[in-house]
Amino acid sequence: MRKLTDISNTEGAARKFLLRMLPVVLATLFAWLHAGGQAAQQTSAATEPFKFFREYVHLDEKQIQSIRNGEAVARVLDAPTADQVFVFGAVYVKSTPEKYLAMASDVDALRKLPNYLAIVKFSNPPKLSDLDQLKLEDKDIEELKKCKTGKCEVQLPSEAIDAFNAQVNWKTADAADQANALARKMVLEMLVNYQQGGNAALGTYRDKSHPAVVADTFRALVSRSEAMPVYLPELRSYLLDYPKAKADHIQSQFYWEKVNFGLKPTVRVVQAVVYRGAAATDPAYAVAVKQLYSSHYFESALDLTVCEPDQEGRGGFYIVTLKGSQQAGLTGFQGSIVRKVAVDKTRSSLEKALAAMKEKLDAEPK
Repeated sequence: MRKLTDISNTEGAARKFLLRMLPVVLATLFAWLHAGGQAAQQTSAATEPFKFFREYVHLDEKQIQSIRNGEAVARVLDAPTADQVFVFGAVYVKSTPEKYLAMASDVDALRKLPNYLAIVKFSNPPKLSDLDQLKLEDKDIEELKKCKTGKCEVQLPSEAIDAFNAQVNWKTADAADQANALARKMVLEMLVNYQQGGNAALGTYRDKSHPAVVADTFRALVSRSEAMPVYLPELRSYLLDYPKAKADHIQSQFYWEKVNFGLKPTVRVVQAVVYRGAAATDPAYAVAVKQLYSSHYFESALDLTVCEPDQEGRGGFYIVTLKGSQQAGLTGFQGSIVRKVAVDKTRSSLEKALAAMKEKLDAEPK
């Protein structure tokens, strides 16, 4: 039997050995943890949509983590000119991109929103009866009586201004009916011309002293998104070169709508474009809403929403949105005040909209 003193000496030697080795063990453990942390960071940096958030939107790590945790985040992006507004937003959703697409395509649901006064899908091909419900506001009709090229409160090309002056008898009791009938005819002609000739057929707004060529303003909006040629080259080409562009993975529909943005109800004509990813590495879906005409505020506008699958295996996906617009009245001293209000409202509205989408989609069964 071993003596107690021998056991005590052995334990003491073991303790001394462990104390000598402790710095080495700690250093090895630290190096292992550091290497693992670096690997995780590199993986995260290369994983979408985090790479996009860092490189193209310039979000910080706190904002990225908030989005990853399911919080709706929206921020204003830099714009090259004062009359352009760009707002980014994103949220993580525990649902499927197909559920989002069904929700985004639900026209009946849009009609129930308080800011939508009317929304109607055009037939294919479009016809005049699609516009039976389109009716200009009384105030807009009063403004049309006074419209001249370079001075008009309704956003129009000079040809349309001349047509309202020449074809509507403003002295008769049914002048409003005449104006509405002419407006419906103009909207149909504009859409048909666009379907045949693309952006160049959208013309030039001449209601203000500075003409706005719609094709040029739209190209400027698309060019602001440096990420589109990288992630969505086919969709970018389609938006710029319709109807000649390749459309193997794209479907589009046309709508007219009357929306209350705040000060004045606005008539808009839009093209809703759905892109389905061509490869496993592509976003599952991208939905672009391209403005073709607006009676007020927006000279050009594009809303782009991308459904990015969750590569961390949590079973959800990311809704990533970019809203871009070029608006009249945002330049100069007074315009700068209007711009601040418009930008703040757009950012907060987008954040609330994303949070509402998340709540609705999370509640639905997959």
